[in-house]
Amino acid sequence: CASRCQKFLISRVGEDWIFLILLGLLMALVSWVMDYAIAFCQEAQKWMYGGLDSNMLLQYIAWVTYPVVLITFSAGFTQILAPQAVGSGIPEMKTILRGVVLKEYLTFKTFVAKVIGLTCALGSGMPLGKEGPFVHVASLCAALLSKFMAAVFGGIYMVKMEEPFEGCKNELRNTEMLSAACAVGVGCCFAAPIGGVLFSIEVTSTFFAVRNYWRGFFAATFSAFIFRVLAVWNQEEETITALFKTRFRLDFPFDLQELPAFAILGIACGFGGALFVYLNRLIVECMRKQKTINKFLLRKRLVYPALVTLLVSTLTFPPGFGQFMAGQ
Repeated sequence: CASRCQKFLISRVGEDWIFLILLGLLMALVSWVMDYAIAFCQEAQKWMYGGLDSNMLLQYIAWVTYPVVLITFSAGFTQILAPQAVGSGIPEMKTILRGVVLKEYLTFKTFVAKVIGLTCALGSGMPLGKEGPFVHVASLCAALLSKFMAAVFGGIYMVKMEEPFEGCKNELRNTEMLSAACAVGVGCCFAAPIGGVLFSIEVTSTFFAVRNYWRGFFAATFSAFIFRVLAVWNQEEETITALFKTRFRLDFPFDLQELPAFAILGIACGFGGALFVYLNRLIVECMRKQKTINKFLLRKRLVYPALVTLLVSTLTFPPGFGQFMAGQ
C-alpha cells in the first residue's frame, strides 16, 4: 500500500514539487523558531535592564555584558563546531552554484552551527540581519532534505550536494534546487516570494533557467504563507497579514510630485552603497597591513567581535547616546 501511494504521489505531483513543498515548510518552521528565540533573547535583555533601574552603573554593565556574552558564544561555537558557517554564506553559495566544490559547506554540522550562531548573534540586539545567512541556511536545508528524499524516492536525489556532481543532468537538477533554496531563504525572512525569486536570479546571475522561476516562486510562496500562518497560530496576529504593513492609498498609491523624491532617494542610496563598499575595502586593506594585529587576532579570535560588540552596545546605551537613536 505504501509503495503504491508513493508511486501515485510521484506520478501525480512529481519529485521536484514534493521536494519544494517540504523545503518551504521546513524553512518556514526554522525561520519561525529562530524569530521566537531571538525575540525571547531581546526581551531578556530588556528585562535585565528594567530590573536594575535603581542603579545606572549596574544597568550599563547588564546592557553591555549581555550582548558581549551572546556574540562571544556565537563566534566561539561557530569556530569550534563548523568554521564554514562563518559569514553570510552568499559568496560561498555563488561559488557552489558556479560548479566549484566546497567541502563541508552543506552538511548538518554546518547547519547547526549556522542556526545557533545566527540566533545568538541576532538575539544580542546588535545591528545585524538574517537575510544573507538565511540564503546559506536554506541551501543547507535543501542539501539535507535531498538526503532524506534519496532514502524515500532514490533517483536524482542520490547525488550528494557536497561531493562532485556525476553527470550534467544531475548537476543541472541540483543547481536548480539550490537556486530555489536561495529564493526560499529570502522569502521566509520577509514573507516576500517575488523578492526571493529576484534575489535568487541575482545570486545565480551567470545562468538562470526559465523553469527555475516557478520552482523558486512556488517554494518561496509556500514558505512565506506557512511563516505567516505560524504567526496566527501563535496568536501574534489575528489573521494573515503582511509582515511589514503599509498605509498607501489603493486608488492612487503615490502623487506625481513624489517621483523626484524617489529618484533622489535612489541616487543617495546608490552613492551610499558605493561609499560603504569603498570604506569597507579601506578598512580591510588597513587591517591586512597590520601584521602584528593580524597575528594577535588569529590567536585570539574572540577578542575582535567582543570589542566591536562592547563599542556598539556602549553607543546604544539608553541613558547615553542611545536616547538619540530611537524612541522609548
